[in-house]
Amino acid sequence: MKAKFSPKWAVGLAVLLIAVIYFLVPMAKPEASKPEGPSAATGEAPLLSGYSTDTVLTLSKTRLNADQLERLAQLEKQASVDTTNRSKRMEVLHEMAHFWRDEIRLFEPYIWYEAEASRLENSEKSLTFAAHLLLDNLQQEEDENLRRWKALQAKDLFERSLILNPKNDSTRVGLGACYLFGGISAAPMVGIRQIREVVEQDSSFVYGQMTLAKASLLSNQPQKAEERLRTVLRFRPESLDALLLLGEIREQAGDKKEAIRLYQQCRTLTKLENLKKALEERIRSLSNETN
Repeated sequence: MKAKFSPKWAVGLAVLLIAVIYFLVPMAKPEASKPEGPSAATGEAPLLSGYSTDTVLTLSKTRLNADQLERLAQLEKQASVDTTNRSKRMEVLHEMAHFWRDEIRLFEPYIWYEAEASRLENSEKSLTFAAHLLLDNLQQEEDENLRRWKALQAKDLFERSLILNPKNDSTRVGLGACYLFGGISAAPMVGIRQIREVVEQDSSFVYGQMTLAKASLLSNQPQKAEERLRTVLRFRPESLDALLLLGEIREQAGDKKEAIRLYQQCRTLTKLENLKKALEERIRSLSNETN
């Protein structure tokens, strides 16, 4: 039987590349909402829902003390006083987002209010900023229903951005990745197809190649992933994300010398002390095994 590829170590290190140190508190486990029905307009498989936004926000509030609840109530009151004043409402939404990020360090309510502000602003920059934060975060989310909630939020933001600029390849890939990594559809090939359309038009598009490489790992196809990663490294030789994943692939294939070489490159490139320390320990362990 073919061994299943599991790049847990490299993915764990890669988390350090995108993790935001503010968010230290894990989300609670609410009840999932019901799946959405099939889309008659698109003919696609029905989307699979996760937790409702109301549930996510309600459970987030259980983490607050009395003073924090009072502060949040004041902000919520400000947000509801004059809904016609767009700039004022955006200002309050950002303030609420920063409250959850800076004081509470909880990602889910932070990104919800950040996303709401971006929807109100309705600029390509703000929509894609919030969408990519969600997409990066959901790839490390272990709770299936919370991952789906994040993916559906990101999907909505990417779709709004594509209305403004249908030719943005990063946004098209991001939308496909919501299906691929978010588990929001019984037909994940929808996401693969969207990403492949971009990459087939431009094989040098690194973000698309990286996303397809991760998709290959998810489907236990490390050889295909390696091909994608080597393509990435041809165009961007110092891609730390690609080097980490390729190092793990070579290590699990038994090519420890090549894995060490790749990890040494990563150690040289990274400025993150925690990542550098983890790499040094990994290199030392592999070196001992090869001696």
